[in-house]
Amino acid sequence: MENIQNGVWVTMITPFTDEGQIDWGAVEGLVEWYIKNKVDGIFAVCQSSEMFYLSFEERFELAKRVIKAAGDRTGVIISGNVEQDLNLQIKEARMLSELAPQAVVFLSNRLEGEGTRFLKSVDEIMEKMPAEMPLGIYECPYPTKRLLTDAECAYLAESGRFAFLKDTSCDEKIMQRRAQLAAGSDFKLYNANAATLCQTLESGYNGYCGVMGNYHPDLYAWLCGNLSDEKSKRLGSYLSLMSVFECRSYPQSAKRYLKRFEGLELGEFCRSQKAVIAPSVDFELAAFYEISSELRGYIL
Repeated sequence: MENIQNGVWVTMITPFTDEGQIDWGAVEGLVEWYIKNKVDGIFAVCQSSEMFYLSFEERFELAKRVIKAAGDRTGVIISGNVEQDLNLQIKEARMLSELAPQAVVFLSNRLEGEGTRFLKSVDEIMEKMPAEMPLGIYECPYPTKRLLTDAECAYLAESGRFAFLKDTSCDEKIMQRRAQLAAGSDFKLYNANAATLCQTLESGYNGYCGVMGNYHPDLYAWLCGNLSDEKSKRLGSYLSLMSVFECRSYPQSAKRYLKRFEGLELGEFCRSQKAVIAPSVDFELAAFYEISSELRGYIL
């Protein structure tokens, strides 16, 4: 099975032009910024990418270009199974697998519907997806969050086909049980919740996969790689507090941050978000950048 690196898997945002089309030049620039800031992998075509607002043609092309831009410098996994019909999900996922990502990730809330059980869907996916393609599960919170049960987590770990879980439970007790269930298997666990990150890394989780990777991924990369350092607890506390910012007009606020403070050439247009950012957010972003810079000095 293709190895999925431990560490930070950033949930990639999608840059658009002011007219609402995907800005392919900005996509390439964003990939470069992620790599420069030490991510271990890119989770492309996910909710942060506004995948529910992209056509399949756009999702396919976005995955293709991100994989090409990343090359052999960092891994790329892709999702995008936004359809309700499982057969259509698998058809599209098979097409995406031809791009040779490190894993194709299915949304847990799309694998259970009227007359359909989750594990029945999982069995059908394993039967119909290419045997050499690692698979993953994303507990996407939109439109409804569907968390795995302990039995389902154990089933995925024991299958030998699943290599990735983006955990959005935000519950340390659940994650401790999952770490035990996945121990010794190829099923790797990535926490989307910064508040519980240090605890879950200590219990056996493999890394972080959350939206704050679009602000300061290098700090998360250091934390994941230096958990035994005495500075890690303090850094973890700051990152936990700063992560509440993900509720502030994301992903538009992340695009503004990357443009104004990281120098990326990308617009703020979002298909998923029409609200205007409050003026006070600009002051918050400036403070966020200042604190992030101070934290870099602290750990170096």
